[in-house]
Amino acid sequence: MSEGALSPIVVEGRNCWRIERADRARMIVDAADYYALLQELMAGAKQRILLIGWDFDPRIPLCPDATGKGEPLGDYLLQLAKHRPDRDIDILRWNFGGLKQFLSPTIVSMIARWKWTRAISFRLDSAHPFGCSHHQKVAVFDDHLAVCGGIDVAARRWDTRDHQDGDTRRTDPDGKTYMPWHDSTMILAGPVGNALAELGNERWQRATKKPLREISGDGESWPEAIEPDFFGVDVAISRTRAEYDGFEEIREIEQLYLDMIAAAKHFIYFENQYFTSAKIAAAIAERLNEDDPPEFVLVMPKQADGWLEQMAMDAARVQLVREIAKAKHGDRLRIYVPHTKGGEPIYVHAKTAIVDDRLIRVGSANMNNRSMGLDSECDVTIDAALSANTGIEPTICRLRESLIAEHLGVEPTLVGRGFEASGSLIETIEALCSGEGRSLELLDLIKPGPFDAYIAEHELLDPESPDAMFDAIPERGMRKNWHRGRAWMARHRPFGRKPA
Repeated sequence: MSEGALSPIVVEGRNCWRIERADRARMIVDAADYYALLQELMAGAKQRILLIGWDFDPRIPLCPDATGKGEPLGDYLLQLAKHRPDRDIDILRWNFGGLKQFLSPTIVSMIARWKWTRAISFRLDSAHPFGCSHHQKVAVFDDHLAVCGGIDVAARRWDTRDHQDGDTRRTDPDGKTYMPWHDSTMILAGPVGNALAELGNERWQRATKKPLREISGDGESWPEAIEPDFFGVDVAISRTRAEYDGFEEIREIEQLYLDMIAAAKHFIYFENQYFTSAKIAAAIAERLNEDDPPEFVLVMPKQADGWLEQMAMDAARVQLVREIAKAKHGDRLRIYVPHTKGGEPIYVHAKTAIVDDRLIRVGSANMNNRSMGLDSECDVTIDAALSANTGIEPTICRLRESLIAEHLGVEPTLVGRGFEASGSLIETIEALCSGEGRSLELLDLIKPGPFDAYIAEHELLDPESPDAMFDAIPERGMRKNWHRGRAWMARHRPFGRKPA
């Protein structure tokens, strides 16, 4: 959807750290494709493989067979180290999340084998305030090719875009099957890969107190079988980082969410795991009080993964959506849950956003408070308004149509025709939901119980900053952040728009 003469949404120093050139870039959807690609990228790396994540499980096969089994990742890394001992394999994962791994004899045994392998370094990241986590999902190869997105190299993540019912390949290392899983990431080559390598090197040094070995960072290892979506585009890198150990707080990701919401003219299509940021929700509500606001379509999981997350996140989501519904055009917000052909909900772990087919964003950040101010996050964004990115709107449109088509079980061309005819994402989706096969179903807004509502209202498990965790309960909470979001949108209402 070309608008012409648009101002860039991404602005270096405001809502992103760096804007760097990607010689090539491609969005990768779902972990089956990513893990197969990861195996190829690791084999092709000449000097260094750097894997940074929230979770990392050496027991998983990257390319499982029909029973969900295959060569474990840990063994594959040992083979890579044996084949090329002068190539560094550096792995960094969140420390607290990694503690449970030490209850698994298989993982402990593998880590011990790595310790005896000179080429492999496995470290835990504790360089963050109490209560925060290291949530970035970044892989860098030879300091010039990188992957950044939402997919952890972990158990219970592998799935194909078909999300088949009863797929036995969706079996975790303990032999248990798991629900269908939807995710996304992006592979990028060129100077933006150098920048992500710099980010990864800095994170490694903060976590281990030692720098990574200097390498030349030369060469081009883009996999021949992967056709890029983009050539020669500028990519913005945005971060979240809590203040810690002399490093200042960074909230570029929160600012980018707010700027995207403010700039949207027609729609924003979100895929996200959580929606609990009152500041973001209030900004959406303010837009929906305008005379002719954009549509907001969110594709999300039916419920959070784990009882603690359900208590904190699901109740907050319901309360925020009910509040947004009070806006003049509250019906222009829709939250859909994808389902398999057999009717099973698909868990959405992706963190993807598309604005007016002029901007696409992929990363690790959820739309919750933790991702705005507590946890370390990294997102990448391609904005058509940047001078190097002229003419990329049809590509972004194609990616959006592909995502919606995946959830509806139809051809992308049908999504394109529906949107061309109606001009509405909501009408397009609901017209293509036949009630049979793959579908996007409206989220059932079940009213939370009093205990869950209390936790959500006071953001007890999803605070906005490390300091907020220690605030008195009356001084914190969803209502305060809702007012902050409304006030921000009132100050930054673009294009001369006025509320209705």
